[in-house]
Amino acid sequence: MMNLIEVTLKLKIWKDNRGQDLVEYALMAGFLVCASAYTLPQVAMSISNILTTVIAMLGGGGTVSAPGA
Repeated sequence: MMNLIEVTLKLKIWKDNRGQDLVEYALMAGFLVCASAYTLPQVAMSISNILTTVIAMLGGGGTVSAPGA
């Protein structure tokens, strides 16, 4: 066990922090993906409800009539 600790200290991997920023950015990107995946279906449903209400208020019913008809 002591041999493993000595080798680890000689390699100085505990003092090397060059990859730290990359890990932090990857964690942040993963968090944003999870948060957006959770909120987008809820937002899409809200937008759909709002547009349905607006169309119903306008009385269009979603149909477009041809000119001169």
